[in-house]
Amino acid sequence: MHRILLIDDDEHLAAPLATYLRRFDLQLHSATRPSAALARLRSEPFDAVILDVMLPEMDGFELCRTIRRESQVPVLMLTARGEVMDRIVGLEIGADDYLPKPFEPRELAARLQTILRRARPAEAAPAGLRFEGLEIDLQRRRVLRQGSEVELTGTEFELLVLLASEPQKVFGRDEILNRLRGHEADLYTRAVDILVSRLRRKLEPLDCIKTLRNAGYAFAGARL
Repeated sequence: MHRILLIDDDEHLAAPLATYLRRFDLQLHSATRPSAALARLRSEPFDAVILDVMLPEMDGFELCRTIRRESQVPVLMLTARGEVMDRIVGLEIGADDYLPKPFEPRELAARLQTILRRARPAEAAPAGLRFEGLEIDLQRRRVLRQGSEVELTGTEFELLVLLASEPQKVFGRDEILNRLRGHEADLYTRAVDILVSRLRRKLEPLDCIKTLRNAGYAFAGARL
């Protein structure tokens, strides 16, 4: 059973949500304060984090930054409905997905299952992909840039694999969103631009992801 940590100061949210998520083989634990959440993350194993933006002590963005400095655990952020900037900032600082409040528990479960699936090593995947200056280990989900390991979130890794699996193919923003999430959803194409920008920064000085104006993105690395 996957262990999920909910970080939300609403004390009435965890209990009914835990009961609902149990049917999807998801065991929900909760913390109402960032300090308590960080203590648990540092001492217990969790498979994913649900993180609210509005928190005491520090906001969810600062907490996400702290988590990202210490761990690559998948993070799903809860944002106020209509607050596009909250979603953009969340993605920029390393969140794997977002869900506006109020939300349907079934959609939360679906989003969690998607990011957990992305974080799980593929049992029958080929060994990896090798390009000039870049190695992608598909089974261990590791990326080496010029011999040094690059820390990627689950979403960043899946985006890189998607593009690198078909070099030179142009992927439109809508196609990338649907391929990464695995289902249609209320999405916005700005999210892809943020993820690509984040991935590019981590792959520097390599310049292997090209932008095709009004078309999308393509991987331009040279295969070995």
